Amino acid sequence: MTNIVLIGGHGKVALLAAPLLSEAGEEVSSWIRKPEQIDEVEETGAKAVVLDVQNASTEELTTAFEGIDVVVWTAGAGGGDPERTWAVDRDAAIRSMDAAERAGVGRYVMVSYLGAGPDHGVPEDDSFYAYAQSKTEADAHLRDSSLRWTILGPGALTLDEPSGRIRVVEDGQKVEDTSTSRANVARAILEAVRNDVSVGRTVNFVDGDEPIDEVFATA
Repeated sequence: MTNIVLIGGHGKVALLAAPLLSEAGEEVSSWIRKPEQIDEVEETGAKAVVLDVQNASTEELTTAFEGIDVVVWTAGAGGGDPERTWAVDRDAAIRSMDAAERAGVGRYVMVSYLGAGPDHGVPEDDSFYAYAQSKTEADAHLRDSSLRWTILGPGALTLDEPSGRIRVVEDGQKVEDTSTSRANVARAILEAVRNDVSVGRTVNFVDGDEPIDEVFATA
């Protein structure tokens, strides 16, 4: 049994990933900000832990990670407030990586987005810039860490039913339809956690025709 932390446990992706991980026999803790979210989160089979990562220090996160095998970052500020976006998507994410290293966690799965990177091309006066740059800097910090990392880069998230199939998008490849089911992202998290082939790799993807388990068995 693997002890897994889902950061951003009340988010749509985490609520879909938690039952998949639990049903696979993993021990799942979902970190949330608000006590009123506990019941909904624990219906997924995860243990709800109230911990505000935006304001938690590296030391507090290190303590919370003791005994944890895998950290999965699915949190996000949700856009609209650049200050909070920098605070969550960049600063808190980076603190969680540093804490995971200190706590000896080892494995870290980051849910980023398709297009993140130094050439994201979003101008500074664009409302999306804070998010694009925050994810870019957080991803770079993770790649430079000693953690056994996987970065997932899904396209535009939808609420479509899971197809269980995706299409890997190579660097520089243009994709007309970037629709990506959150349920497929949840399945990608499951496969990334239980398959070490994706360690040290960024897997960018959209909905497609390749079975997700096969993608992560040969990533």
